[in-house]
Amino acid sequence: MIRSMTAYATVERPIEGGALSAELRAVNHRFLELGLRLPDELRALEPALRERVAARVARGKLELVVRLRAAEGEGGLHLDQAMVEQLAQVNAGLAARFPGLSTSLTELLQFPGVLRSRDIDPQVLQAQALVLLEALLDQFTAAREREGSKLAEAIAERVDAIEACAAQARELIPQIRSSQRQKLEARLAELAQPADPGRLEQELVLSLQKLDVDEELDRLGSHIKEIRRALKQDGAVGRRLDFLLQEFNREANTLGSKSVDIRTTNIAVELKVLIDQIREQVQNLE
Repeated sequence: MIRSMTAYATVERPIEGGALSAELRAVNHRFLELGLRLPDELRALEPALRERVAARVARGKLELVVRLRAAEGEGGLHLDQAMVEQLAQVNAGLAARFPGLSTSLTELLQFPGVLRSRDIDPQVLQAQALVLLEALLDQFTAAREREGSKLAEAIAERVDAIEACAAQARELIPQIRSSQRQKLEARLAELAQPADPGRLEQELVLSLQKLDVDEELDRLGSHIKEIRRALKQDGAVGRRLDFLLQEFNREANTLGSKSVDIRTTNIAVELKVLIDQIREQVQNLE
């Protein structure tokens, strides 16, 4: 099933002494870009988190936020005495070299790891965070697939409309050719000097060949089949669809440039409108 790039998911699980929560949101982006906001206790887990997200998501600008919350009545701040002693030694050494150096209590407490809100086994906490991430990614993927299904329906409707436009053009082409032939023959008949019949026929054929759009309509039919096939695939198809739309646009432009009838001109304009509408939807696909 195809997926949208935009989605949001959040999960929360109770843990010993509190709760662990995470939220993941995404917007459109050409590539995969992941921003992380983690509590100090989980910073060592960042590479593993990035790896797991990348295994499940191909494109999009994502923001993953993980929070660690203490249970009511079990809060309180814990000072890491060993770290404070180390920082004090470093400060004393620097103060001896730089007499004007001073460190405030606020600055000391802001140093990562000095203040901790709880004592939890880091390995246990990291394992719980990874389990939470998998649950979060399941919800996130499901949300993307639901939105992707809606986008696929909108795209499919416009592809059907493009196919109808192509069928209408095929019906009109024989009529337009016949009309153009009659006009050319009438103009040639008005010439003061009689022309060679063979040469006239040759000129007629060349003029009508310039109006021939059968090849463009055939390619358009092939592109329609391909975009329908892509919409049924799993995984990231946004870039493939974007490339197909370039081909759609090329055929529509050629049809418009060869048009000598207001009806086919209108069809070419309608094709370009539909193609642009599809492109707007495709920009949201992974």
